[in-house]
Amino acid sequence: MSSAWLLPEHIADVLPHEARRIEELRRILLDAARAGGYELVIPPLLEHLESLLSGTGEALDLETFKLVDQLSGRSLGLRADTTPQVARIDAHLLNRQGVTRLCYCGPVLRTRPSGLHGSREPLQFGAELYGHGGLEADLEVQELAVDCLRRAGLDGLVMDLADARVLEGLLALAPVEAARLPVIQRALAAKDVGLLAETTAGLPPALRDGLLALPTLYGGDEVLVQARERLPQQPMIGAALDDLQWLAGHLRSGHPELRVGFDLADLAGYAYYSGSRFALYAPGGRDALARGGRYDDVGAVFGRRRPAVGFSLDLKAVVEHVQFDGRHAAIRAPWGEDAGLRAAVRSLREQGEVVVCMLPGHGQEADEFECDRELVAVNGLWVVRAC
Repeated sequence: MSSAWLLPEHIADVLPHEARRIEELRRILLDAARAGGYELVIPPLLEHLESLLSGTGEALDLETFKLVDQLSGRSLGLRADTTPQVARIDAHLLNRQGVTRLCYCGPVLRTRPSGLHGSREPLQFGAELYGHGGLEADLEVQELAVDCLRRAGLDGLVMDLADARVLEGLLALAPVEAARLPVIQRALAAKDVGLLAETTAGLPPALRDGLLALPTLYGGDEVLVQARERLPQQPMIGAALDDLQWLAGHLRSGHPELRVGFDLADLAGYAYYSGSRFALYAPGGRDALARGGRYDDVGAVFGRRRPAVGFSLDLKAVVEHVQFDGRHAAIRAPWGEDAGLRAAVRSLREQGEVVVCMLPGHGQEADEFECDRELVAVNGLWVVRAC
């Protein structure tokens, strides 16, 4: 018999020590986005199901919690990703001409965790740039993702670049049965060469050889050279490789400390993307801390297909890699009825100071704050002095 206060699997409370670090990280990331001209939006956690699962959102169907609205009887969904919502805001509510930069930060809910130790309630931060189809937008978003993680104190970052058009170009060579496509995508994502060979049996040689080459096209600049030699001379594939080379050159020039590589078989979220894509890793990390790329079709279902590129990350996952403690300097003060004491406490708080009052009989209430000063009475005046 389970205890009533036990939480569902892969759902957890965030206690003060971790919460303050997550909040510190949230502020760092939002400040980084604002510095780049990104405006904050706060979409609702709950929406009509047909809105959440339209267009590119269809890929989220199995990950979305569903319920019935007691007011209207309509089916509702708890968002599993915020990007479709931001696309709706750009298309319907803002409907601006030209470039729009938006960012967000809030919880999403998923029916299944992303990994063995993953959460079903990530705290998702992201940034989206709408209205520009050139590589300048891709580069801006990639550099913003790097800047966000560097501001959080992460060094030695590794970025893997890929492009959805490589696979799209290969599949354009010959018809492939609809039933094979998900298996091919799954085999490529897992770099399962055995499954890939079995699934592609009987396909035209150029297509099959190209698909079997993708899992091996992982590493440094030699990957692009090998890709041009081993993949078919198809315009879409050539354009993708050219764009990846351009992006890598600019990333290395602007961020010499960033290790840039390529993974042409990276298909995480393949249904979402229409162009270049990237994943950012901590040194030696196996799971990506941030993912993003170009998804020009994301607003089509809302009646406004226009260029779009962005990235997102889970603060709960990223905070495990940061070193800061998140505690802020504070002033310890006694509790008392003295009017001068109470006025001094109010004045300090109005100036932005954290003042923790020790209630009667309790001398250690400030464990979550770094009380480096205290409020004491000196010659009838309340003054702050170092502890």
